[in-house]
Amino acid sequence: MQYSDTIEPKSMAPIQLQSPSSTNSRASAIEQSLRSIIRGNDEILRLALVSVLARGHLLIEGVPGVGKTTLAHAMARALDCTFQRLQFTSDMLPSDVLGISVYSAAEGQFEFKAGPVFTNVLLADEINRTTPKTQSALLEAMNEGQVTMDGHSHPLPQPFLVIATQNPIEHHGTYPLPESQLDRFLLRVRMGYPQGNNEREILRSEAGAARLDSVKPVATGADIIAMQDEVTQVKVDDSLVDYALEIVRKTREIETLSLGVSPRGSLMLYRAAQAMAYLEGRRFATPADFKQLVVPVFSHRVVVNARYSSTLKKSDQGDNILRDIIQSVPVPV
Repeated sequence: MQYSDTIEPKSMAPIQLQSPSSTNSRASAIEQSLRSIIRGNDEILRLALVSVLARGHLLIEGVPGVGKTTLAHAMARALDCTFQRLQFTSDMLPSDVLGISVYSAAEGQFEFKAGPVFTNVLLADEINRTTPKTQSALLEAMNEGQVTMDGHSHPLPQPFLVIATQNPIEHHGTYPLPESQLDRFLLRVRMGYPQGNNEREILRSEAGAARLDSVKPVATGADIIAMQDEVTQVKVDDSLVDYALEIVRKTREIETLSLGVSPRGSLMLYRAAQAMAYLEGRRFATPADFKQLVVPVFSHRVVVNARYSSTLKKSDQGDNILRDIIQSVPVPV
């Protein structure tokens, strides 16, 4: 999203890296590869790549059939990493995600059989169709990069990325994700119906499955880790830290929100802004990086006060409140 009132002081004007690294070039290659599959959603593709580079997880929301799963598949194919897909259903158990300990008669002890979560890219398809007990199985994996079973911790492969899709909670057979689960996702993006000629291009192109087969890996796991390390070197001025914290403070104090942004949310915004600056070819973040990321990073972390509910969906209400907060906080110069 773009804001017309974005202010970028001359001292922090965007500049291109004079000698872009190979990892930065691969980030652009990943983005171009995704654009060849997903039409008319450039903003969402950029946010998906931000999530990868910031060591975060991505939640994609939308009605069935708009390309949520296709985006996740395309991302996995563009990265030369291990990939697992889980179709979440109401009868799924935590062991179906994490794995299970099986007794070995030959060894005379239990052996841990790793589940699908032990991969680089995990597609959790329709995650809100399973029960809260199974949803919670991913909490430790997403937050700490490990799985604890029978008192033993098992580290997950790196890089580790969860791309989860969910149907709107108004649909039948859905279990709303609890706040603790939502807080583990770096970003939430919404995929809507195609606009303009994009749907016409989709109809005139090859079938979705055939187009996915054409996506070739353009980056390895080592490349992703190298890019993630470079992102952490992006400089963030103290004034921008104060700017982000002021926005966070207002989410906690405003009456229209019953739940504000947690310290984890503040950290996620910081990391996402670094990743956005990196994708733009800059060694430092600007106010624009923070402003355009506030809604996708914070929208799933705030809860609208029931006293101020309206005819809009709660998710839309939260977005509008966050935009009002952004407008009320002075941009650092």
